[in-house]
Amino acid sequence: MRLVWRLLGQIASFAALGVILSLPLVAAFRELGAAASTDLSRSPLMALYPVVAILLAALASLWLAGRWLDRRPFADFGLRLSRAWALDLAFGLILGAGLMAGIFLVEWAAGWIAIDATFEVGRLDQPFWLAFVTPLITFVCVGIYEEALARGYWLHNLAEGLNLGRLGERAALLLAWLISSVLFGLAHLGNPYTSAISTANLVLAGAFLGLGLVLTGRLAIPIGVHITWNLFEGNVFGFPVSGTALSQTTVIAITQAGPELWTGGRFGPEAGLVGVLALLVGSGLTLVWVWRRSGRLSLCTRLARYAAPVIDNSAAP
Repeated sequence: MRLVWRLLGQIASFAALGVILSLPLVAAFRELGAAASTDLSRSPLMALYPVVAILLAALASLWLAGRWLDRRPFADFGLRLSRAWALDLAFGLILGAGLMAGIFLVEWAAGWIAIDATFEVGRLDQPFWLAFVTPLITFVCVGIYEEALARGYWLHNLAEGLNLGRLGERAALLLAWLISSVLFGLAHLGNPYTSAISTANLVLAGAFLGLGLVLTGRLAIPIGVHITWNLFEGNVFGFPVSGTALSQTTVIAITQAGPELWTGGRFGPEAGLVGVLALLVGSGLTLVWVWRRSGRLSLCTRLARYAAPVIDNSAAP
């Protein structure tokens, strides 16, 4: 099936599955709250069910698209688990946390951050560890489904679809990487406090997240970085996460000042030059990691090469 129809088919199945999975859960929670005469709107489960439903819808839509549109196994979307995959995931988790820690330390040393409190809980009737579980699960889900969709499916399919004529595999992969990064930036236009600078920086962030995939063919590094970047940004160091404050539960509660050009202001570090520097450092460290692990640095051009399914006709009459 041609590229456009594959993309539209996957997006349509994702949207439909999201609705199918979400509505019964909403109804169940409403009935449960009514039966118990309790307001469940602030329940941690109510906060988690949408993101878990989106994760399940995303993974199910990838499986369906792979089975019926792409004719490829689910693992081919960068999710072929192995020891190498696990090591890359561990590196990505450490890298995302380390980069955000570096951003915090730079801004704190510059006097742009004041620490107001530690182990602050948004809901005062919960212990900190329990309140922290909600954003932890949320960002694990977000990191998996956003990378599985943006890089695992869309970038992969764009690379194959653009591999036409004299463009070649390498150029097709690079162009698909660029397009998917631009789409990643544009997808955040609806976030609070968005600006042209924040959008441009998120395009760069999309390129950084895609780097691990185009070098290894695996989603492990992008997923790992995505999870801990968001978690440490919002719920360890108290920054806004791309303009949103998803939870008031944070290890360190801060008041941020300093020049918005550098800090990103109310949008968060992604919109500031300190964040851009972190992305550049992270890209360099990713290159070093891949080179040390594989002994070389080269684009995984097989992502732009469609491998037709093998059909066994040996039993045919």
